[in-house]
Amino acid sequence: MRFVNIGFGNTVCAERIVSVVSPESAPIKRLVIDGKANGTVIDVSCGRKTRSVLITDCGNIILSSLQCETISQRLSGSDSSDNQD
Repeated sequence: MRFVNIGFGNTVCAERIVSVVSPESAPIKRLVIDGKANGTVIDVSCGRKTRSVLITDCGNIILSSLQCETISQRLSGSDSSDNQD
């Protein structure tokens, strides 16, 4: 089991992530709003602007302040600075 840093010392299991998407599109905004109403949103942005939305295989939606590209690099293992925010 491999964990990936998604900002501010928070980690998530890499095998559970289905997609990493930008929060700017209308469908993703609706998904986040519905998730907040259902209680499936986990906000780890620490009050900062949400820059990426991680969707897991169990239906949880994780909001992160890191860019999608940064998280994708960390998921692929090509980023050597895994613990920088």
